[in-house]
Amino acid sequence: MASRLYTWGRWAVRRRGRVLAVWLLLLGVVAGLGITLHGKVSTEFSVPGIESQKAQDLLEEKFPAAAGGVARVVFAAPGDGKLSEPGAEKALTASLKKAAGVPGVVNVSDPARTGTVSQSGRIGYADVRFGQAADNVPETSKDALSRAMEPARDAGLEVEFGGSAMQPKTEVGGPAEIVGVVVAFAVLAFALGSLIAAGLPLLTAVVGVAIGVLGVQFVSRFVEMTSTATVLALMIGLAVGIDYALFILSRHREQLADPDMEVEDSIARAVATAGSAVVFAGATVIIALAALAVTGIPFLTIMGLAAAATVLLAVLIAVNLLPAVLGMFGEKLRPRSRRAERTDGSAPRAPRSWALGWARLVTGKPLIVLLVGVVGLLALALPARDLRLGLPGFASQPAESTQHKGYDLLSEGFGPGFNATVTAVVDTRGIPAADRTETLTRLRTDLSRDRGVAAAAQPVPNPDGSLAVISVVPRTGPDAPATTDLVHRLRDNAPAVDKAGGTLYIAGATPAAIDIAGKLSGALPLFIAIIVILALILLMIAFRSLLVPVKAALGFLLSVAASLGATVWVFQQGHLNGLLDIPSAGPVTSFLPVLLIGVLFGLAMDYEVFLVSRMREHYEHTGDAAEAIVHGVARSGRVVSAAALIMVAVFGGFVFNHDPIIKSIGFALAFGVFIDAFVVRMTLVPATMALIGRRAWGLPGWLDRVTPDVDIEGARLPAPAPAGQDDGHRETVAAHGSR
Repeated sequence: MASRLYTWGRWAVRRRGRVLAVWLLLLGVVAGLGITLHGKVSTEFSVPGIESQKAQDLLEEKFPAAAGGVARVVFAAPGDGKLSEPGAEKALTASLKKAAGVPGVVNVSDPARTGTVSQSGRIGYADVRFGQAADNVPETSKDALSRAMEPARDAGLEVEFGGSAMQPKTEVGGPAEIVGVVVAFAVLAFALGSLIAAGLPLLTAVVGVAIGVLGVQFVSRFVEMTSTATVLALMIGLAVGIDYALFILSRHREQLADPDMEVEDSIARAVATAGSAVVFAGATVIIALAALAVTGIPFLTIMGLAAAATVLLAVLIAVNLLPAVLGMFGEKLRPRSRRAERTDGSAPRAPRSWALGWARLVTGKPLIVLLVGVVGLLALALPARDLRLGLPGFASQPAESTQHKGYDLLSEGFGPGFNATVTAVVDTRGIPAADRTETLTRLRTDLSRDRGVAAAAQPVPNPDGSLAVISVVPRTGPDAPATTDLVHRLRDNAPAVDKAGGTLYIAGATPAAIDIAGKLSGALPLFIAIIVILALILLMIAFRSLLVPVKAALGFLLSVAASLGATVWVFQQGHLNGLLDIPSAGPVTSFLPVLLIGVLFGLAMDYEVFLVSRMREHYEHTGDAAEAIVHGVARSGRVVSAAALIMVAVFGGFVFNHDPIIKSIGFALAFGVFIDAFVVRMTLVPATMALIGRRAWGLPGWLDRVTPDVDIEGARLPAPAPAGQDDGHRETVAAHGSR
């Protein structure tokens, strides 16, 4: 691999003008398509085959009036006032009349007639139902509905919104995300010691992210995808794009420290060595993200593929566009201190760094370091025992948002369970017409008797009587474990309905979140098995070792466990809520564990490959296993640490995004990367390697014969060409090395 990338890198440098033109042309074309022909992203997380989705599909087919999007308008009188007061009642009536004229609205309920007013008379709500599904209600209609409430606001009423049609949009690009990029630039400048060099990884990463995200937007015209897919592609693409460029650029500058190293040859060698690690590490990220397809959940599959495509772009840019850009800057990227040595003839000094001291420290007492590190990570993982999965509701939205305020008002006026209302959908086509009313009445009675039910509404049939819905209000909120238990108990009534000839479904936002969590929990063991086996195979090929892959996989599992434990501690148990601006504790986002495992696996393998490849490179040249560990950490510790800090900064910027899903994903990835890079890779890996010794670099004979030799260390590269050697001779040397 290294020999081919060496030739590829030299070609990119010599054709740098054409390479740059092709990438700019690609950016322009994709930008045009993504901006002008983009599709519509969804805010719904639907999973075919689960009970709640079957019910929703049935409603859309047989009872479209009950399947349309609903905007729930919540009214609250000021102080101790009541909505029944003449002024308030008149304003409320005027607002609802205007709401009925909003494009797409098919029905508006009246709180006075439907009885949707609290016992105190201060809080009430009206349901504004649209003819299209919640996800298809246009923003113009939502804005018009908000303007229709002006008479109520003018009368002093508080007006807030909730309901399926009022899901907030996911937005990125705020101050927090920008701060993350600024921190990344500062880390690059410190690590590379040059502002020009620091800007290059950001520049190339932005090109890759722009192509990736705009391409995803264009594809959304043909494939349904959630808004989270675009944000994940941005988050992952930006982080790995910067890191991959950093690895190659830092290797290039390290080589240029030799005053006799020719720039073009240095770029080609950086692409061959660090670039091999980039290709290998990038492949692990891509495969891990694409493996999300095994969950059988379409929206998660699309998210994984969108992020994987962006990572693929980051790899291609790192080994193609970056060499061309490095060629344009030429000698400007040579470290200044080394330029001076070219003129004064002083000998280069032996490299000294904190990484060298750290390597000697952790390998000095490896067993103690290993025990302390493992115990510490297991302690961080303890909260994960209480992991509960779900989807964030309006309680998780920012406290100043209308959705959160509406949630609080409804809880105050009607009880916490009102926000967790579920719908019993009964397919009555198999029930004799004469028995349908009795069956539905008996079902409502059974549902209302459950200790967890606050109220069960009268059955509402569709026009032809083939379908009926019963609204059930729990006593507890949507995130309460008792509500999850209630949903399961309500579904226990299905056999009685089946016996009568019908089919019972329990649907709604809360049951859907429970169903999705169950589906993902079932897919998790298979996904983890695939990831671990993948790690063992890929690292065995990379390092021709059995013990290194096993150690890497165990370290990865520790990182995931610690990250999940911290996420549960913060988001589910409610710690640090004020600091991280988390409005309400609740279940962990249902697809976060699967996403965390996939993404963190790829990133963990990044650091494993870059760190251990330098160890193996030194071991191949010297045969000294102990010194190879110290050399590998000393040579790669600075760049791996910088890369990890960049990842943490980029992911950490998303922790302050208002969207609760993006917030939790950003936190989990930032914490996971920090733990994996600094505790597992920089501490536990060298300690474990010191304990294993020479045995780390061996394969059984039969396995060694069938394992391909990918040469990511560049052992078979041609010798460096002396400065001033003619181009033709260097071409011959490069061609010879590539064979």
